[in-house]
Amino acid sequence: MSEKKNVLKDKSFSFAIRIINLYKYLSTAKNEYVLSKQLLRSGTAVGALIRESQNAESKADFIHKLAIAQKECDESIYWIELLFHTNYLSSTEYESISNEATEILKIIRSIIITTKNKNRS
Repeated sequence: MSEKKNVLKDKSFSFAIRIINLYKYLSTAKNEYVLSKQLLRSGTAVGALIRESQNAESKADFIHKLAIAQKECDESIYWIELLFHTNYLSSTEYESISNEATEILKIIRSIIITTKNKNRS
């Protein structure tokens, strides 16, 4: 599990960097501030919560922190979809960042399920 957590930590950090750069692009080139600010908040929260989970006080706290990261990741996907459907993102931009967010979401879900199953054993 620790190898997956490191992969998740790295992926979520790279994702946060992409989100920050996308925010810069949307606010300067497209003059879009409202949706992009929401995406900036949720997209950078994912990695922060994953980092926080590494210092969890218990398995329950670990699961809880990852569950919040999962919600923030899903919210990020929502904002990305909205930006695409309102023509702020091209198909290529949308598919790339959406796929990255979906991959992170799947990893988080997998870790939560695995951890919960280990607790039952």
